Amino acid sequence: MHAPRSRLLVIYTGGTLGMVETPQGLSPGGSFEPRLRDALNTLPPARRASLPDFDFMATPSAIDSSSATPADWQALAALIDEHQQAYTGIIILHGTDTLSWTASSLAFQLQGIDKPVVVTGAMRPLEAEDSDALANVEGALRFATQPALQEVALYFAGRLLRGVRTRKWQTQAEDAFISPNYPLLGELVDGAPVLYPGRGLVDRQRGTQRFELPDYRTLGPSPVARISLWPGMTADQLAKMLLDDAIGGALLEVWGGGNIADDPALIEVLAQARGEGKLIAAISQCPQGRIEIGAYAAGQGLMEAEVLSGDDMTPEATMTKLIHLLAQPLSDADRRQHFLTSLVGER
Repeated sequence: MHAPRSRLLVIYTGGTLGMVETPQGLSPGGSFEPRLRDALNTLPPARRASLPDFDFMATPSAIDSSSATPADWQALAALIDEHQQAYTGIIILHGTDTLSWTASSLAFQLQGIDKPVVVTGAMRPLEAEDSDALANVEGALRFATQPALQEVALYFAGRLLRGVRTRKWQTQAEDAFISPNYPLLGELVDGAPVLYPGRGLVDRQRGTQRFELPDYRTLGPSPVARISLWPGMTADQLAKMLLDDAIGGALLEVWGGGNIADDPALIEVLAQARGEGKLIAAISQCPQGRIEIGAYAAGQGLMEAEVLSGDDMTPEATMTKLIHLLAQPLSDADRRQHFLTSLVGER
C-alpha cells in the first residue's frame, strides 16, 4: 500500500520572484498563484509528475523584504501556526534582502516544530530570462516533503541550509546565501532531495511542539540596537545608541575573537546599560569563527560589563533571538541563560 502523498502549503509574501518587468523597472505582479502553477507545468513530465500537491495562500498584504519588521515576523509565524496542522510541510516565498532575518525569527518562534518549514526566494523574477525562481521553488517543494526535516530551513541554489545559520552574502549571484559556521543540511542531487545525516534538529526536538509566539509589538519597532565597533569610537557615540530608553538590548559586533578598545569609558557605558537591565550580546565582526570573551586581555572589559557571548552566531540570529527573549515574561537571569543556550541549533 502506497503512503499518502504529501500535502504542502505555500505561503507567498512577495519579493523579487513575484515581480514583473515594467518600463519603470521591477514592480509587484499580481495573480502569482496561476503564474507559479503555469511555470511548474513547464517542467519535464517526470519531474512535474513527482511534485507534491500544494495549496497556495498569500499574506493579506505583500511584505517588502527591505522594510520587514519584527511585527511582520510575528504575523507570519502566527499564520503558520494557524494552518500547519493540516499540512505535512510549509513553504514560505519571500524577498531575499531579509530572508535570513525572517528564517531566524521563525526558527525561534516555531521551536519544536515537527515538520519542514522551508523559506526561499529568487534573485530574478519568475518570468525573467534565466530566472532562478522556478528552480528554487521546485527545490523547496521537494525538501518540504521530507519528514526527517523538522525545523526552519532555507533553500537556495540547490542547497538546504539551517535557517537560523544563514546570511545573504551576494547581491547578484544565484548562490546568494551562505551558512558560515554550520554545514549544509542537504542538497538537491539529480533532482532528488538529500538530507545529510546527523545535521538536523530532529533528534534534539523529538517532535514536541512548544511554539513560542510572544507579542513583539509591545517592544516597539526597533527594540534591539546593532552596534559595530569602529576604530576611534567614543563612549559618547556608544551611549547615544545604547542608552536610548527605547532600546532593550543590543548586538555588539566586536573585533576578532572577542576584543574591544582599551577604553574604560566604553566599558562604563556598557556597564551602565547592563545596570539598566539591557540584554547585551557580542559576536565577532569576522563572518567565520566564534568569539571567546576574556581569552585576550583586550576582551576583559566585556566580561566586566557582563556582555553575553554570541559564540559563532550570525548577526541575524543574534538580533532575532534577543528580540524574541525580550518579548517574553522572563527574569533578566532567565533571559541571559536562555540566550546562552542553543535553542534551535543557532550556536
